[in-house]
Amino acid sequence: MPENHRGRLRNNVRHLSPFGRHKNPSEPSMNEDHDQGEDDLPVRPRNRGIYLLPNAFTTAALFCGFFAIVQAMNDRFEQAAIAIFFAMVLDGMDGRVARMTNTQSAFGEQYDSLSDMTSFGVAPALVMYEWILHEIGKWGWLAAFVYVAGAALRLARFNANIGVVDKRFFQGLASPAAAALIAGFVWITIDNKLPVNVFWMPWVAFVLTIYAGMSMVSNAPFYSGKALDVRQRVSFGVVLLFMVGFILVSSDPPLALFGMFCVYSVSGYVLWAFRFLKGRRQRIFGEVDE
Repeated sequence: MPENHRGRLRNNVRHLSPFGRHKNPSEPSMNEDHDQGEDDLPVRPRNRGIYLLPNAFTTAALFCGFFAIVQAMNDRFEQAAIAIFFAMVLDGMDGRVARMTNTQSAFGEQYDSLSDMTSFGVAPALVMYEWILHEIGKWGWLAAFVYVAGAALRLARFNANIGVVDKRFFQGLASPAAAALIAGFVWITIDNKLPVNVFWMPWVAFVLTIYAGMSMVSNAPFYSGKALDVRQRVSFGVVLLFMVGFILVSSDPPLALFGMFCVYSVSGYVLWAFRFLKGRRQRIFGEVDE
């Protein structure tokens, strides 16, 4: 047999598979196919798009907070208080819109926190300080700073505890509720022309500001309302209760809103004391209460 023919024969035998077919040397074996998992596949880049609809509500809430600061600098405190309430309404809508349209994103969560810090942290403290706290000197700006620090710590803890705590309750007073407490006090005082020049009024504002700031970093459980699903059926009594609430708010908005948030701001401590006296062991914030 010629030499070149024997060489071609050896090459053909070398590339025959055990099943008698020709195999490409570059073709991976069965074991190689089995070892190649999903980790070896090309990874698609993560979608970093920004959803417009929920972030538009967040931007509107941020604008209301900034508008409140500007109005306070121009001594228009009633408009500033109303702007904070508008920011609270818009802030409550952006999260629900994101969940209903399935447009949640990590960007939206961080953007919402920064907006809340401006609208419900910095704005209420500056409005209260410019309105009346500046009259008691260093105690006034100290109370305003306690409120701002409480809002920052509350938002940081909320972001760190997402997915850990019971969604039915807030750990500490929510920053929009604390801001409504401050703005409601300013609004009801101006709307009802209560005396502001008396010596005790700045100290009432001082105590209220400190209370709101400390409540935001407390461990008291405040009902969040996230368990309420508007798509579910409710009884006629619940609908009637909402109608009564709308009538009360429309009859005297500053008095009704401030009264409701005063009740809400103490509800967490009442629930905390009730559970403590009953000795109930219930997991809410990742810990078992004694």
